[in-house]
Amino acid sequence: MLRRLGYSWGETAAEREAHYAVDDLITDPHQEAYRALDVDAPPALVWRWLCQLRVAPYSYDWVDNRGRRSPQELTPGADELELGQRALVFFEIAGFERDRSLTLHVAESRFGELAVGYLVTPLADDRTRLLAKVVVRFPGSAKAMRRVPPLGDLVMMRKQLRTFKRLAERDHQRTQGEAAA
Repeated sequence: MLRRLGYSWGETAAEREAHYAVDDLITDPHQEAYRALDVDAPPALVWRWLCQLRVAPYSYDWVDNRGRRSPQELTPGADELELGQRALVFFEIAGFERDRSLTLHVAESRFGELAVGYLVTPLADDRTRLLAKVVVRFPGSAKAMRRVPPLGDLVMMRKQLRTFKRLAERDHQRTQGEAAA
């Protein structure tokens, strides 16, 4: 368990063994980290919230969004994805499958080459599994970073995924309430 500290949060052994689009972007990575949770909302709604990454990071806004609050309502058109579009400030959309997956990539940064793959998997009619895999290849000047667990990423991405969970579940409850009325 301690060996996985920082590299693991909420994923299963089967999810760690699976192949993801980020695995094709960065071969022989220095680090891989997994983050996952269940969401009580349908996959299409969870996907729609993932598309909001084009608008804001949805983590700790005071750290990675210059203090601006990430929108708490869906932004019209944010789900109209195209390859090469910006997301999470300095990433580009490297691939996507509507209602299923979103792959982000940055070829060069001060942290090296980074890719994040999000996977939306239906569990039941109104339940979804949301998984993110982070893959990093550090630059030669940052060899020591290979041994440092990605604890900062864990904190930030955990907040991000929990925020998407909260917002998707809220929106799902709203639609359920409207349907019952």
